[in-house]
Amino acid sequence: MILANRSVIITGASQGLGKAIAEACVREGANVLICARDTDLLEKTRSELSAAAPERIILAQSADVRNESDVHRLFETALAKFPRLDGLVNNAGIYGPKGALQDVDLKQWWDAIEINLLGVVLACREAIPVFLRQRYGKIVNLSGGGATAPLPRISAYAASKAAVVRLTETLAVETAGSGIDVNAIAPGALNTRLLDEVLQAGPEQVGATFYENALKQRDNGGAPLSKGADLSAFLLSAASDGITGRLISAVWDPWKDLPARAEALSKSDIYTLRRIVPGDRGQNWD
Repeated sequence: MILANRSVIITGASQGLGKAIAEACVREGANVLICARDTDLLEKTRSELSAAAPERIILAQSADVRNESDVHRLFETALAKFPRLDGLVNNAGIYGPKGALQDVDLKQWWDAIEINLLGVVLACREAIPVFLRQRYGKIVNLSGGGATAPLPRISAYAASKAAVVRLTETLAVETAGSGIDVNAIAPGALNTRLLDEVLQAGPEQVGATFYENALKQRDNGGAPLSKGADLSAFLLSAASDGITGRLISAVWDPWKDLPARAEALSKSDIYTLRRIVPGDRGQNWD
């Protein structure tokens, strides 16, 4: 078990991908503290995880990742109940309002930024000092399709997820040489509640192309939750030590082979966000 004796906090873990990540962590030997806003669903998930691994420490605590006090209390619980804290998975996220920027509700737009980006910032601010003291720690941030390509009519999600990737790269540089690894993952197109939201919104709000792609995704089954969950477990494990500051696709990238390529990866900008210049496309515009 690659996470034996490790302890991890996972946000947004009452359902969907967050729950799958928690299941993978427990299966691989980790103690987990899961959080979400829905207390009933959170307790149901905690019960299921505990039943599957009664020998593990399985904790659940209601928290709104936008709330600094909630996030602080989450870490207080982890540090009090776990032998030590080894990892953090920032999974909590929402799509936010759907529609053209000038038409959507501005408060809903800001809510999405706060959950998707500020939630990651607050959790990382709590985790990094702990990891610095113990000279070791793993942070896994969930990105999405909006980080690497325009996502018209879902602008808050796209902007916040791109920001999460650049935040990931920045924190990796800030913590370089400290034993802390900070990475982002793209789990693929998942058939979760976010897809249900898109289908419910319809083509008028999300656009005809995005809606048609969502229908195809629904019918094809989408990317397996297990892909993103297994990649998360890998990035929380010792096998990924030294791999940091990357955006890794659970579906498309050969992430199981990265330990053998860690040195080459560290000297390159592979799996990072970068600006494309004319020379990258065979053009000389000087």
